[in-house]
Amino acid sequence: MSSNVENATEIRPFRVDMPEEAVADLRRRIAATRWPSKELVADRSQGVQLATLQELARYWAAEYDWRACEAKLNALPQFTTAIDGVDIHFIHVKSNHENALPLIMTHGWPGSVIELLETVGPLTDPTAHGGSAADAFDLVLPSIPGYGFSAEPTELGWYAGRTAQAWAELMRRLGYTRYVAQGGDQALPSPTRWAARPPAG
Repeated sequence: MSSNVENATEIRPFRVDMPEEAVADLRRRIAATRWPSKELVADRSQGVQLATLQELARYWAAEYDWRACEAKLNALPQFTTAIDGVDIHFIHVKSNHENALPLIMTHGWPGSVIELLETVGPLTDPTAHGGSAADAFDLVLPSIPGYGFSAEPTELGWYAGRTAQAWAELMRRLGYTRYVAQGGDQALPSPTRWAARPPAG
């Protein structure tokens, strides 16, 4: 195999390291939000209520602990690999139990792998959570293209089927020939600048 092909399929270790200035800038931008006028009704018929949005913004600007989230991610084995022209970020946790079934789980749209972190322990180490060794999985949690730490595609055509093909290639690179898959919702509709359904027929 040529070195170019090897580099193209290389699986590289990854670690989250968000610069403090980027976190501070995010907080400044949240604090500088220009708010619309309060809704004219007492329910949500005009959309999410202003007070709810302001409370959410206050939480993100003043209370959310990004460093704790960063540490939680970095406590798990993370990697990136280029598939179909896009750098894909994923978490790969192997079970200590023999014959664990490989499982690839896809986060929701919009969302991130963070929403799946609570599944890691119970799925990879079920005996520590009241299950049996037969319930164990080797877990693969990729970030869908354009989300989390996966790169954003630079061309149209990343519909759900293309993402599924990328996941099949990812599992092949990890050495899995038999596995199961789970997804919370379909990754469509997606941002139109890069997601488009294939032509009919």
